Formats: sequence, C-alpha cells, structure tokens
Amino acid sequence: MRKLIRFLFKSFFWFLVLSNLWVLAYRYLPVPATPLMAIRYFQQEEPAPVQHEWIALDQISPELQKAVICAEDQQFLNHNGFDVAAIKKAQASNKEGKALRGASTISQQTAKNVFLWPQRSWVRKGFEVYFTFLIETYWSKERILEVYLNSIEFGPNVYGAHAAAQHWFDKEAADLSKDQATALAAILPNPRSYRPVNPSGYIAKRKRWISKQMINFGPLEFESETTKDIGAK
Repeated sequence: MRKLIRFLFKSFFWFLVLSNLWVLAYRYLPVPATPLMAIRYFQQEEPAPVQHEWIALDQISPELQKAVICAEDQQFLNHNGFDVAAIKKAQASNKEGKALRGASTISQQTAKNVFLWPQRSWVRKGFEVYFTFLIETYWSKERILEVYLNSIEFGPNVYGAHAAAQHWFDKEAADLSKDQATALAAILPNPRSYRPVNPSGYIAKRKRWISKQMINFGPLEFESETTKDIGAK
C-alpha cells in the first residue's frame, strides 16, 4: 500500500511539473501540431496531408480575430477562462430538454485543442478545466487567441487561419475581408460539414448575426504582456 501511495504521489507530482512546463513552453513556442490533427489524420479512409502553418497574430486579419470572438466567446477579454453566466444558461437550457447547448470559452477550446482529445467525458472535462486554468495563468489573452486561431479546425484537414485563408479564399490570412472573416467564424460549430463559400441559409444567417455583433463589440484591445506579468506577481 505504501509503494502504491508513493507511486501515485510521484506520478501526480511529475504530472504537475511536466504539464506546467508544457504550457509555459507554448507561451513562447509555436504549436507544431495538436492531438486532433493526428486523430483526424488516422481516421481518414484515404489519408490526405494536413494543411497547417503557424503564423503570428499580427499576420491574421483583425476582422477574423474579432469575428471568432463575437461568434464563440464575447466575454473572452473579461473572464478568467470560464463564462459562468453562459454555463448557467446552458445548464438551464439543457435541463428544459432543448437542444444541447455548449458554453465553452475560447480559452477552454484552446486547452482542449492543444493539450487534449476531442471525446466528451468527465475525465477530459476535468483536464480541460485544469489546462484552461494554466493557460489563463501563464498566457496573455492575445497569446490564447493566437494559439486558438492557429490550431482550430476550419474544414477537413484544414487547421489554423493561414491554411483556412489559402484553402477557402486563396489569399493570406492578413488580407481576409470582413465578409470572409465572418464566413470562417460562422462555420466553427461544425467546420467539417459547413462551408464558408457558397454558404447554406443557416451559415448566411450566422454571418449576418456575427457581423452585427462585431459592430456592437467595439475595438479589440488586449492586455499587454507587461501588464499580464505584473498582475501575475
């Protein structure tokens, strides 16, 4: 029993150490690949190359940055990783028997995409909470959005803003128009089924809604890295 307890304690200790180092490393280093990319690749009947290339946030259109925030998590700049109000609304909606409604923030989605696997389970959700806490502690909001936009799925084998801009619109991510940005943000609920070009009625409706939210949202202003470091001390 003592050996088991010692083993469990050491395992837990090294998990904490390595997970913290992993998150700290990605504060500065590009994320070369994610578990989802590998899973999707091996799930294919006929393997096709993964389209993905890391680019800095300043190489991504501000329109796309704002569009995904307005589409996915309008409290992104204000919360600490978890939108409590959205979680309560989702719980109430799900209890009433309505269609399942999620409340994952961009921070939670980033933690899941970069460090975990896509399957829904309480175990994965627990790890998601843990890694969300870590990235909110070590990374700035700007860094979280940068990693998110470089790792999120925008279509079959298409990951990140650079690949999405080239695959769907044959242009650089920095040159995306507002219409193209809202189209990409609109497909995020199911990027393997929806298309940003020649959109369905549902996606066209989402584009209009996102566009209105972008007008109401105002300027996109991030907390500086210096302020983040001071606040962490």
